[in-house]
Amino acid sequence: MKEKIKLLRDKKILVLYGGWSREREVSIRSGTKVLNALTSMGFNAVGLDMDRDFYNRIREISPDVVVIMLHGKPGEDGTVQGTLELMGIPYTGSGVLASAIGMNKIATKRMLLFHNLPTPDFVYDPYNRDPVKLSEKVIEKLGIPVVVKPVEEGSSLGVKIVKSEGELPRVIEEELGEFGNIYFERYIKGKSVTVGVLGTGEDAFPLPILELRPKGREFYDYEAKYTHGLTEFIIPAEIPDRAYRKLQKDSLRTHQIVGCRGFSRVDAVVSEDGEPYILEINTIPGMTDLSDLPAEAEHMGISYNELVLYILASAYES
Repeated sequence: MKEKIKLLRDKKILVLYGGWSREREVSIRSGTKVLNALTSMGFNAVGLDMDRDFYNRIREISPDVVVIMLHGKPGEDGTVQGTLELMGIPYTGSGVLASAIGMNKIATKRMLLFHNLPTPDFVYDPYNRDPVKLSEKVIEKLGIPVVVKPVEEGSSLGVKIVKSEGELPRVIEEELGEFGNIYFERYIKGKSVTVGVLGTGEDAFPLPILELRPKGREFYDYEAKYTHGLTEFIIPAEIPDRAYRKLQKDSLRTHQIVGCRGFSRVDAVVSEDGEPYILEINTIPGMTDLSDLPAEAEHMGISYNELVLYILASAYES
């Protein structure tokens, strides 16, 4: 990594953040903090709040490398990555394919199942738009309670736990109206945990597992993630040793099979009987003051600035 960082000392670095997804504000916080870290370390770095004319604005800036700190679509789904590929500009994090897979939770779950990695049972029927019929199908296969999720959103946006059969059709109608593309996941009662991964391919390694205990919230939702004092961080997670080792191994494997580059974060749940289940992978996890990845890295002895260097070096990893 040191050699890659040396190559970047004289390069013009652009930190791309903001955009127009539902996670815009979080992206601005992540990008601003990463930009400040880079400038504090003496790099020639500038920031850009991405708008719909971002292609021309990037051309005007003419960076040597782009640090992507965008959350949600179109910054985390491969769209911006593909644009930078066409422009011939190196960028941090995962490439087009891994970004697209990571953003689409159904694609991720299908890949997990193909590689025999544990993930909760789910129902995905994009052509069934009838809330009543869809509700019947979901209850028959998954039962109640059940988790309703958008297929392509981050930060737990749109996630709802439905606890009664009568409530499900209404929630389905609301979710279809707001997000269009949704799926249903078996509710597993247990501990919410997350595992950061750094590096690429065989050089990748998992970080300590972080357990998330929301205060006064039903689960680790958007408010719990980005509001001071609403979540207690337990690191290392208080889960059985066997589950801890297995989840680190499975998270690393998920990072590798999806094809992630440089860094990612795997979200999971550990059931009451100690079985870990992978929920999803985030190819551009948050880098704010309250984000999980920096907390996990710090526990391993990796400072925030050092974590930023891992991210920066990923622009030259394959």
